Amino acid sequence: MNILTGREWTTLILIVVFSSIPAFGGLIRLVELAGGHAVLPGNPRAIADPWPVIFHVSGSFVFCLAGAIQFLPSLRRCRPAIHRMIGRVMVIAGFLSASTGLWMTVYFTFPEAIQGSLLFSARIILGFAMIGLLAWAIIAVRARSFKSHGASMLRAYAIGQGASTQALLGISWIVTFGVEPTGFLRDCFMVLCWVLNLLVAEALIHLLIARPLPSIQTPDKASAL
Repeated sequence: MNILTGREWTTLILIVVFSSIPAFGGLIRLVELAGGHAVLPGNPRAIADPWPVIFHVSGSFVFCLAGAIQFLPSLRRCRPAIHRMIGRVMVIAGFLSASTGLWMTVYFTFPEAIQGSLLFSARIILGFAMIGLLAWAIIAVRARSFKSHGASMLRAYAIGQGASTQALLGISWIVTFGVEPTGFLRDCFMVLCWVLNLLVAEALIHLLIARPLPSIQTPDKASAL
């Protein structure tokens, strides 16, 4: 990893810390489900059917942390084999995260206070969107359409990182108002976090992927000026 620039190291550390906010809670939940000491409030859905939770937390954790490495330009440029290897792991983890998220949304029974019809619909739409984007990224890279591949992966990553934004802004909400949002307000808050992530993703795609690279003058072109 000594190929990384100082800016890339800073970006990597920030993304890892950002991703670790929900991942830390998820890993604590996994320890509890494995028989460890209970730290978080009890979750009857996870206790009754732990495997979707285990697969979802594991897939999401790997997807977000692998993605933090995957988007570093120096790694893609200087270590393409590592980039491809991590990409395969990231796609598998992403499929696992999205599919188990869809499964829990459909088959778990949530109180209206923590999931209304708006949040239910958003989770279904975004879950299928994430799967579709990952599939399209595979198709695009096989067709050597690298810009389309990068844009699709970045959009899928923005969806997968929804929990990180929700956790960070949720903590800020609790600190500000002293209570976490519930009901329709919570639905709107959760959806807004995904919207923010996707807006950031589109801005990065425009700045880093879609924008054409500056042309390099060849000696013949330079002499013609």
